[in-house]
Amino acid sequence: MKEVNIMAKLDNILAILWMLSSDKKVTAKQISDKLEMNIRTVYRYMDTLSKSGVPIISDTGHNGGYTLLNDFIEAPLFFNSEEQTAICHAANFAEEAGYYGGNSLNSAIRKLRNHSKLDQESEIEKHMSSLEVIKQNNIYPSYSHLEALEYCVVNRNSVIISYWKRSDDTSNDRQVDPYRIIYWKNKWYLVAYCHLRDDVRTFRVDRIESLILTDETFKQPEDFSAENFFMGNLLPIKENEDATTTLVINGDVSTLDEICHHWFLGHYLKERTFNQAVFQLEETIMNKYVPQLLLSYGKGVRVVEPLSLKEEMIKNLSDLIEFYQK
Repeated sequence: MKEVNIMAKLDNILAILWMLSSDKKVTAKQISDKLEMNIRTVYRYMDTLSKSGVPIISDTGHNGGYTLLNDFIEAPLFFNSEEQTAICHAANFAEEAGYYGGNSLNSAIRKLRNHSKLDQESEIEKHMSSLEVIKQNNIYPSYSHLEALEYCVVNRNSVIISYWKRSDDTSNDRQVDPYRIIYWKNKWYLVAYCHLRDDVRTFRVDRIESLILTDETFKQPEDFSAENFFMGNLLPIKENEDATTTLVINGDVSTLDEICHHWFLGHYLKERTFNQAVFQLEETIMNKYVPQLLLSYGKGVRVVEPLSLKEEMIKNLSDLIEFYQK
């Protein structure tokens, strides 16, 4: 408890120094209101700072207040308004992603605001109200296994997870060596070496029902890239590298831009002009995955070739019409 009180006192003293670093005079009441403390406590802190050698100038009277002599504090720990705004925005994005450190983030933001100059605080509030992150409803519970998994990644601890797959009725236990945690398209994934499969696998974090840390440690391969492994697993396996088909589509510029930057089709892009895009991929892969992807863009895109893809798209539409007519 004593250590907590000391830390709180240091935080308050640092916050006062931040306020005093402003070019404007700061009154004891302003400090008291912002830091939510008794004004007598403010006077004690000011006395402590003065006795410790901080050059505080105290002016009495109607326009009185406290200032620092010259530029007493000019350190890298000072964040400018742009840096503080970026940190606050980043905290909002982290919360939307289901990041586990919400309490720590909120505590950090409170410190940033307490330690900001008066003009900085006003500017930050303007920027914060101009950008809003729409948070989805409870994608992840308030407690998830992210923090424990991150600990295992950092400390190279092997862990036993109880994992549920969509194809299974019940979860099963397996020991894994966590290599990296990845956030992709509103979901968290764990890339880990699976002892059961004797290979690297990807696991959805929200399907991990429980986990048990072990005393075993592991060594991750130096040349292993979790990002390359993860993205490579998203793409279908090529059966024949040499047998590829040319896919040509026309469309409006904005639609083609979106298609060419799609995580799947963008991988196969070969050429792009103003209103046309050319892709090179296996015909089996194209006919299986591309029709539904292109159909979602409606009349914004048209297939020029091959004819087989046009026929496959017509078949997809016919099946859908038949389904809804039943």
